[in-house]
Amino acid sequence: MVEAVTSAARTAPGPDRDQAVRPAPAGGGRATRLRAAVHRRRVDLVVALLFVALAGWLTHGLWPAPGTRMLALNPADQTLYEWFLALDARALHGEFSLVTDRLNAPDGVNLMANTSVVALGVLLAPITLAFGAPVTFALLVAGNLAGTALAWYLLFTRTLRVGPLAAALGAAVCGFGPGMVSQSNGHLHMTAQWLVPALVGLVVRLLRAADPAGRPEGPDRVRAASSAVGLAVVATVQVFVGEEVLFLTALTLAVTAVAYGLADRDLLRRALPTFAGGLLGAAGLALVVLAYPLWVQFAGPQGVADGIFPPAYFSADLTGWTRLSALTVFGSPEAVRLTTGPAEFTTFLGWPLLLVTVACAVWLCRRALVVAVVAAALVTAALALGPEVVVGGERTGVPGPYALLAGLPVVDGALPMRFALPVLPLVGTLLALAVHRARQDRGRAGRLVPVAVGAALLSVFPTPLPTVERPALPEFVTGGHWRQCVRPGGVLVPVPTATPKDPWPMRWATATDVAFGMPEGFFIGPYGEGGTATMGTWQRPTSALLADVARRGVPPAVGDRQRRQAARDVESWGASCVALTDDAPHAELLRRTLEQLFGPGTRIADAWTWRF
Repeated sequence: MVEAVTSAARTAPGPDRDQAVRPAPAGGGRATRLRAAVHRRRVDLVVALLFVALAGWLTHGLWPAPGTRMLALNPADQTLYEWFLALDARALHGEFSLVTDRLNAPDGVNLMANTSVVALGVLLAPITLAFGAPVTFALLVAGNLAGTALAWYLLFTRTLRVGPLAAALGAAVCGFGPGMVSQSNGHLHMTAQWLVPALVGLVVRLLRAADPAGRPEGPDRVRAASSAVGLAVVATVQVFVGEEVLFLTALTLAVTAVAYGLADRDLLRRALPTFAGGLLGAAGLALVVLAYPLWVQFAGPQGVADGIFPPAYFSADLTGWTRLSALTVFGSPEAVRLTTGPAEFTTFLGWPLLLVTVACAVWLCRRALVVAVVAAALVTAALALGPEVVVGGERTGVPGPYALLAGLPVVDGALPMRFALPVLPLVGTLLALAVHRARQDRGRAGRLVPVAVGAALLSVFPTPLPTVERPALPEFVTGGHWRQCVRPGGVLVPVPTATPKDPWPMRWATATDVAFGMPEGFFIGPYGEGGTATMGTWQRPTSALLADVARRGVPPAVGDRQRRQAARDVESWGASCVALTDDAPHAELLRRTLEQLFGPGTRIADAWTWRF
């Protein structure tokens, strides 16, 4: 690993491979180093601004007023994440728990069992409270893309020691590749990958400290210990950003480390004891902090211990690797049929990028790092195919490597096709190494490789995320009139109630910084057979009756039995108020139904209300 991650250092004067330049003598050398450092900072700033500009352009449909715009391809998930961000922001008021009663009242929702991006919500709570959750959401969609790319750029330049152009091209794949852009359609927990390069960098730092080569005193145990502590801290934070990303990162690093050790047996013998000890120490430290949150997730109230999505359905189509995402300039909308939706173009690299990546890997194949990166890419790409290989939309009956993992705890919580996401940074690493080496080569490769890589990246250049106008919220909510019928911290029942298919009423709570609770809703909970995970919960009879009226517009039969059931349901929810706004489907018919159930309502702004 030392040989690989310090490749650029070998071209620097002097024998010291741990430094990009040897210690400079007094006088002119110090001035030269200062000028070089200033130049590097300027280049870094330019690259960062380019990444920010690209992220801003890709998300420009949400600006300048995120409160009036929304993602067109996955509005339901955006509704959910904005609700999470608004809930997380309440931590600034001292109101936070890993199980909340502000949704699915009275049972509540387990935030650890959901992709609640707690760390992001708390970090950006001041923005949420000042400008609203839609602004925070839009910032995170753009910030995750730019931040991930910048983090990889810094890793490539600081750890791999490659030049800025090579690093920028490789980082662009990591931050703006097809999988990242498609996941930006509502999946904040998957695109917030800016801590992944930090994890990788700390693992490399630990390995370098564990290798006694060139140090008579043996491994640098102080540096190894500090790296292990850093790993524990970053991994712990990542749990509260996105556990699935942490799992995929850990799996990829494990495969990379094993492959690297097999490719460099001498390093394996020298560094294994200290390196393995550091990793175990990091895991132990992290588990001490995470013991309670993980218990809440798997065994606590409303916790779930299994995955919710069927692996066979969320498997990557083998053909998808050769196609271009519909969210790229040369992509075709027909590509959607090879995946489960616009947020899951995780494998769509296309022939140009695949062929250039393979050529770069063959060119650099003598390096242990390249062997390890290729091995990790092949393993994760194969796992993405799921339990049964699918080609062109047809199941082949051939078992995929994922079949070996299916049913294992934790593993079944990750969608198979998302195992393809680590391929992006692995491809970015190969391209960065190839361009860096080519620029050092004065021959034909020095001209051919950068051009080929640039052309391949143009083939997957992303297009802006589609957006639409956001429906206006009722005056009953935006004007604060809801306070007239909801007790402080009480439960408001919107008609119809929020569901996974139509979570729109959750925006009412989001607009009020989740000042009240709601029954039912869009979340993951233990409402399947035998307490298994499901999306949402079962509807109570009254909410099911009202939802049917809203859907079909047919007057229901309402008698004493329905009125008694409605009273029981309201009591079960702990409801302060039932509210029907004028924008509800079949609003007039719903009002008459509610009057039959609860008696005459009270008009407040643009809503009819029933207090309890």
